[in-house]
Amino acid sequence: MKLVPVFLFLLVFFCRQNSTAQKYVTQSNEDSTVVVTKDYKVDELIKRQKEINQQKQTIPGYRIQIYFGGNRQKANEVKSDFATKHPDINSYLSYQQPNFKVRAGDFRTRLEAQKFLKDIQGLYAT
Repeated sequence: MKLVPVFLFLLVFFCRQNSTAQKYVTQSNEDSTVVVTKDYKVDELIKRQKEINQQKQTIPGYRIQIYFGGNRQKANEVKSDFATKHPDINSYLSYQQPNFKVRAGDFRTRLEAQKFLKDIQGLYAT
């Protein structure tokens, strides 16, 4: 998300700097097709931004923490138990010294996460 403002700044900077040298021509043919001729630098910037987006494929979202503690075996048990009961929802085990965390879900909104939390509340002690 931090790269989008940088991309926009670069786009504005390059477009402004070379605005007199760029030629944008739009032609309409008789068969209703439109031909747009533009500066090659715009295509290069778009290509570069696509490469950056492919390297970092993340979106903001929410997960529910179902375990937090220092016992690795217990964390693995909670993760496998959750995967058995909810095979359609992903669970993730992470370690931040000295604790293990098990988090579940790939929810796009907080409302979705809270709804699922209400469904499983009491099954897993955090």
